Amino acid sequence: MLRLLTTVAVLAAGVVGVSSAAASRADIVPVQVSSNWAGYAVSAPDGADPFSFGDVTGTWVVSAANCTLASSSSSAFWVGLGGLSSSSSSLQQLGTESDCNVDGTASYSAWWEIVPAAVVPIKLKVMPGDTITAAVVVAGQRVTMSLKDVTRKTRFSTTITTAQPLDVSSAEWIAEAPSVCGSANRCRVLPLTNFGTVTFAHAAAIGNAHPGTILDPLWQATPIQLSSRSHFGFGRFEPPTTTLPFDAVPSAPTADGRGFTVAAQTSAG
Repeated sequence: MLRLLTTVAVLAAGVVGVSSAAASRADIVPVQVSSNWAGYAVSAPDGADPFSFGDVTGTWVVSAANCTLASSSSSAFWVGLGGLSSSSSSLQQLGTESDCNVDGTASYSAWWEIVPAAVVPIKLKVMPGDTITAAVVVAGQRVTMSLKDVTRKTRFSTTITTAQPLDVSSAEWIAEAPSVCGSANRCRVLPLTNFGTVTFAHAAAIGNAHPGTILDPLWQATPIQLSSRSHFGFGRFEPPTTTLPFDAVPSAPTADGRGFTVAAQTSAG
């Protein structure tokens, strides 16, 4: 699976999922629309030199997949570094999945990925209701992925040294409709599992050696809504008067900037 962000600027005022008070804050930019991401990303303010993010952490509870017979779908929840910029060719991410199989059963898993390489499964049992804490740390060409199932008292950690360019210009906390990619990097976004809601907590990042939360004034926060009807490429913008059905939307961040909730919109489409 490959996870690529398609950003589409829309008006923040009145958009479901982000309060007008939060949208008016200087450190939150207008809502972006993605074909496969919902959540928050932080990056350097517009016009500033790019930041170097070396650490991102977050906690969430594994959501139960609401499945129906003869309908397969997928949902992923993760923290990561990179991938927000339209020029990005890399993304370092770590998380869990709540999927529906065609026979109506649900399956749950954990994984890590350094795009453009393939997903690597993590051999940990995860189940709905488990509390997960994850961190991605990048130092030079070394990437450390750490995941802990707090409920089951199990953990995973690996460090990878890679020669490929790494993008550390952003940090993210995301609920996603994963993509399946074939030859020539042609990717298809899978139907999003109805996961109900997922709450991210204890969100933190380190950018330019400065530790902060989603709402840290040193960087800007980008709220992202997921719409499977979005087909815009990198750097292309949708007119703000256009209305899209949303598959998943984030709430406003908590007052301390450490958390938010993403809700699946079961009526989308």
